[in-house]
Amino acid sequence: MSTLVIVESPTKARTIRNYLPSDYRVEASMGHVRDLPASADEVPPTYKDKTWANLGVNVEENFEPLYVIPKNKKKIVKELQEALKAADELILATDEDREGESISWHLMQLLKPKVPIKRMVFHEITREAIQSALKNCREINENLVHAQETRRILDRLVGYTLSPLLWKKIAKGLSAGRVQSVAVRLLVERERERRAFHSASYWDLKATLEQEKSPFEAKLMTLGGKKIATGSDFDPKTGQLFPKRDVVVLNEAGAEALKERLTGKLWTVTNTEAKPTTRKPAPPFTTSTLQQEGNRKLGIGSKETMRIAQKLYEEGYITYMRTDSVHLSDQAIAAARTCVEEMYGKQYLSPKPRQYSTKSKGAQEAHEAIRPAGSEFRLPRETGLSGQEFALYDLIWKRTVASQMAEARLTQISVTIGVEDAEFRSSGKQIDFPGFFRAYVEGSDDPEAAIEDQEVILPPLKEGDHPDCKQLDVLGHETQPPARYTEASLVKTLETEGVGRPSTYASIIGTIVERGYAQLRNKALIPTFTAFAVVSLLENHFPDLVNTGFTSKMEQTLDDIATGEAKWLPYLQKFYLGDKGLENQVKLRENEIEPGEARAVPLENLEATVKIGRYGPYIEVQNGEEVVTASIPADLTPADLDPQQVELLLKQKTEGPEKVGLHPETGEPIYMLIGSYGPYVQLGEVTEDNKKPKRASLPKGTKPEDVTLEMAVDLLSLPRTLGNHPATGAKIQVNLGRFGPYVVHDQGKEGKDYRSLKAEDNLFTITLERALELLAQPKKGRGGGRSSTKKPLKELGVHPDDNEPVNIYDGPYGAYVKHGKTNAKMPEGETVETITLEKALEALAEKKTGGKKTTSTRKKTTTTRKKTTTKK
Repeated sequence: MSTLVIVESPTKARTIRNYLPSDYRVEASMGHVRDLPASADEVPPTYKDKTWANLGVNVEENFEPLYVIPKNKKKIVKELQEALKAADELILATDEDREGESISWHLMQLLKPKVPIKRMVFHEITREAIQSALKNCREINENLVHAQETRRILDRLVGYTLSPLLWKKIAKGLSAGRVQSVAVRLLVERERERRAFHSASYWDLKATLEQEKSPFEAKLMTLGGKKIATGSDFDPKTGQLFPKRDVVVLNEAGAEALKERLTGKLWTVTNTEAKPTTRKPAPPFTTSTLQQEGNRKLGIGSKETMRIAQKLYEEGYITYMRTDSVHLSDQAIAAARTCVEEMYGKQYLSPKPRQYSTKSKGAQEAHEAIRPAGSEFRLPRETGLSGQEFALYDLIWKRTVASQMAEARLTQISVTIGVEDAEFRSSGKQIDFPGFFRAYVEGSDDPEAAIEDQEVILPPLKEGDHPDCKQLDVLGHETQPPARYTEASLVKTLETEGVGRPSTYASIIGTIVERGYAQLRNKALIPTFTAFAVVSLLENHFPDLVNTGFTSKMEQTLDDIATGEAKWLPYLQKFYLGDKGLENQVKLRENEIEPGEARAVPLENLEATVKIGRYGPYIEVQNGEEVVTASIPADLTPADLDPQQVELLLKQKTEGPEKVGLHPETGEPIYMLIGSYGPYVQLGEVTEDNKKPKRASLPKGTKPEDVTLEMAVDLLSLPRTLGNHPATGAKIQVNLGRFGPYVVHDQGKEGKDYRSLKAEDNLFTITLERALELLAQPKKGRGGGRSSTKKPLKELGVHPDDNEPVNIYDGPYGAYVKHGKTNAKMPEGETVETITLEKALEALAEKKTGGKKTTSTRKKTTTTRKKTTTKK
C-alpha cells in the first residue's frame, strides 16, 4: 500500500519525509493551488461579460468565488494528479491554521481523489510529532475553510471595490485594503499629532552628591512644597502643560537663580525608603511578539522575521510560527525546565511549572506558543545554524527557557534630600537575585549587560546624613513629539486593537511601503502625502473602513465563523449588498467626490495647498492672477512641511536658484537647489551643451542656509579618490550617498564593496589607512554596511537578451529576482528552492511591462466553489 502526503513547500517535504515510512511519498503544493483571478486576463471568457467578473466573486449568487489555477501552478497540479494515481491513500498535511485548512480543501476539490483521504495536522516537525499526528488524523474542518474563504472574499470586495475609486479620484496604482487602510490611518493620525505638536521648554536641577567618598546623583523634585514640572506634566499630543496642573515650571533664568541660591547650603537626608519588588518573565513568543522583538533586537522587519521563522519551522527547529497562543505543552515545559537546571542551576528554576493564558479569543488555531521543537530543546550553539537563522532561533530559545525561570528580585531605593525649601530625590535599584534576567531581558540584546544596566547602586544613607554637594547643574528639557510608528510598535498596536491577524502583518507593512503610503527610515514608518490624501477620502466617505473598532468587530466575526458561532453568508450579504452595503455606498460616493478635492492634502497652518499630482505631491499658491506650483521633495514628510519650507520651494520656482558663489578654479557659479531627494548644490547651469551639470547632495542635518562656498566646493569634489587597495590595486573612494557618507572599493567586474563611515569619520579628511580599516570590518546586516556584492541566495543562469546573470537575492521584504538594475517580486507560490530561470524571466518581463503578461493567454482551469456542506 502506498500513501501520498501533500504539504506546502519542498523544505517541509524534505524534513517530514525523514519521519515517515518508506512507502510514503511526500510532495509539495507550493502554497495555494487555486485563488481568485489576480487580473482581468485570468477571468475565463465565459465569465468576462458578467458584472461581477472584475471581482472574481459572484455577488449575485451567494458570493460564489471564481477560483482559477494560476499559470505557474498548472504543472504542479498535473504532477500531483499523476502522483495520486499511484497512491492507495491521500494524506493532506498542510499547516494547521485557516490557510492550511483552505489549501487542503482546494487540493481535495481539484484532485477529486477516489482513495481514502485523511487530514493530518501537527505544530512541529519532529519524529515524535509526525508519528503522533499519523495516528490522530481527522477530517477537513469546514468552519475553518469558511472563515478563510470569507476573509479572502472580504479582502477582495474591499480592495477591488474601493481601489478603482482611488484611481479615479486621486491617482493610478493606489490600493485600499480591509486591514491595510486602517494601518495607514494609524500612521497618518500619528503624523497629524506631530504636526499639531508645539514643543515646550522646562528646566530643573541635577545635583552630584557624595557620601563616604561614593558619588551619586539626585534630581530636583519640589520647590516650596510644590512639585517641579517634569515630562509627565505635559500633554504628549500637544507638547503643552496639561490644564490646571499645579506644578512649578522653571525657566532657564529661574533655574540659574535657584542654583545660585542653593550653592554652599547644607544638604540633609530627610527620608529613605527601600521597597522589594519582583519581575516576572514574559510569556513565550506569539507571532506578534516575535515580530516585535525581531524588529527591536535583531533589526529585521516583520516580513523577514516571518520568512526566517517559516524556514526554521519547516526544517524542524521550532514549532509552528503562526499562533496567537502563549500556551506551552507539558512536554515543552519539561524541556525548558531541564535547560534551566542544566544551564543555570536549580536556584534559577521557577518553583512551579509556569503556564500562561492567552488573552486573544481567536487563539484557537495553533494551540501552542512559538518554541524550540521537540521534547528536548537543542542549544543554539548545537544547531549548526548561522546568521539571522541562528539569531532568531537563539531569541526563541531564550524567551522559552526564561518563561520557566524564577522571578527576578529587586530592591527599589528612594532617598529624599532637602536643601533650603527644595527637595531632591535619588533613586537606586539593586538586583538581589537576577532570576530569568540571566537568560533573557525583553528589548535587550545581552542579558548580562542588561543586568548591569538595571542596577543603580547608592551609598548607605540614613535620615539626618549630610552628603556633600560636589556639583549642581541646570538642565533644560524640551517636550518631544509623539514617536512615529516602527514596524514593532505598529504590529503591537494592530494586535492590541484587534485589527487583522498577526500572520498577515508582515505582508501588510510590506504593501504599505511598496505602494508609496509610507517610507521606512531608521526603523520609522513615515506616512507620505499620498497616504494623507487617501486616508482623508476614506475618513470623509467610508469612516467605518478605517475605524479600528469596526475592523476589530469584523475580525471577531471571522473568528466566530471559524468556531461555527456565526454564519458566513448572511455576514457577507449585509456587508456588501443593500442600501448601506459597500457596493451601493461606493456608487453613491463616486458622484459626490470631486477629484480636485480628493487630491488635496489637508494640512493646518499652511497658506499653500498641497496636492497629489501625476508625478507626486506638489504645493500650489495663488500669486496674484497666477497659480505657482512647486514639487515637494520625496524625503520631505507631511510633519516637516512648514511655512519656511514652502517659502523656500516657491522662491526657487519664482526667482530661480540661490547662488552660493563662484567656483575658485573654474569660475562657474554654484547654485543651491531643492530636488526630489532634498537640497543639493549644482555647478553651473543646465544648457544644451551641459545637460547634466555636476551635483552633490547636502549631508544629513545640514540646512541650505548653513552651506558656505568652501563646503559647496568640497561637496562637488566628491567622489574623492583616497588611493589604491594594497591587495587588489583597485581604487578606493569616499563619497556621499542618499543614506550617508561611505567608502567604496571598486574592483570592476568583481563588484563594489561598500562601508558606511562612522560618526567620528570626516568625509573630507578621512585617510586611505582609515578607509582600509573600515573595509576590513565585516559587513553588517540590514541598516548597517552597504554592499553591492552580497552573495545571491541562488544563481539561476543568464538572461537570453544580454547574457547578464539572473539571481535570487535576500531583501528586507523577502527574496526577489534581480537582473541588472531590475528587481522583481518572486512569482506567487515560488520559493528560492523551486524557482527556475524561465519563471524568473517571466517575473522580470512583467515588471518591465508594468504587470502586463507578455506570454500568450491560455484558458485557465476554472471552477466556481462547489460547497460540500449546506448553505448557511
